[in-house]
Amino acid sequence: MTDSPLRWGILGTGGIAAVFTEDVLRLPGHEVVAVGSRSHGTAAAFAERYGVPRAHGSYSDLAADDGVDVVYVATPHPMHYEPARQCLEAGRAVLVEKPFTTGAADAEKLAALARERGVFAMEAMWTRFSPLVRRLRDLVSEGAIGDVTAVYADFSIAAAFEAGHRLWSPELGGGALLDLGCYPLSFTWPLLGAPASVQATAAPAPTGVDANTGVLLGYASGAVALLHCGLMGDSPHAATVVGTRGRIDVASPFYRPASMTVVRAGGDPEVLTADIEGHGYTYQAQEVARCLRAGLTESPLMPLDETVAILRTIDEIRAQFDQSTSTQP
Repeated sequence: MTDSPLRWGILGTGGIAAVFTEDVLRLPGHEVVAVGSRSHGTAAAFAERYGVPRAHGSYSDLAADDGVDVVYVATPHPMHYEPARQCLEAGRAVLVEKPFTTGAADAEKLAALARERGVFAMEAMWTRFSPLVRRLRDLVSEGAIGDVTAVYADFSIAAAFEAGHRLWSPELGGGALLDLGCYPLSFTWPLLGAPASVQATAAPAPTGVDANTGVLLGYASGAVALLHCGLMGDSPHAATVVGTRGRIDVASPFYRPASMTVVRAGGDPEVLTADIEGHGYTYQAQEVARCLRAGLTESPLMPLDETVAILRTIDEIRAQFDQSTSTQP
């Protein structure tokens, strides 16, 4: 790509599509030129709201729009795979909302297709690109707190139970793990890598999805990660990374932090801050633009192999949850 504006297509018209679009419209060198929905009326209403030039009444029509450089896939979790596949088949770069797919098998297929076609693809795990999260990774790599021995992270909300709502519906990819648990998992991964062991427990909702889930990851180094996600009550939404020579406390919300405190052994706490642009989604859009202009088909900050590996761990956690609930009297 040249330095011409990056032309975005928005696939889906729900809340996350709106938030992302608002952030992209803040960025110089980025344009939202098309939107696609299963209904032309819905697409047209979204287009009018945000001044988007073209509205498509199907996902396939958006995928075929040659005036689009990259498509942001913002449908519910179970509806990520097929639209993303259509876009990749059409040679369209994709930024797919987290979780990339609802399981590792579909993620592997999309990754293989993107590589086969030489087309850019990335999971929209926006936390990875937040300024202080990136700074935390650098500090850990530089040995600021020694070797990491533990990670603690939680993301739980108080969500009123509605069986048909996407958070509670199995058909819509509901449950705490897929919607919220992917954040602490993805936060932990660059710090400790793939776990050697996975233990999980969960309380089921009446619909069968997980409503309150705890995960313990073990590593060959002896490090551990204690992660929590839930729909039954508000948690602090904080994270701490502990090392052999200090720790880093990431302020709430850890997935979009405006401050964190570095506590080095024997030293005074150092508070680092950042002014977050918009809703916090601008940074992943900028990373997509950087990669495309550099001719990259994957982001080194959120590579496809890592997306697949995290989903593999999510599959393992869900299998433990399914097994434990199936054996209850």
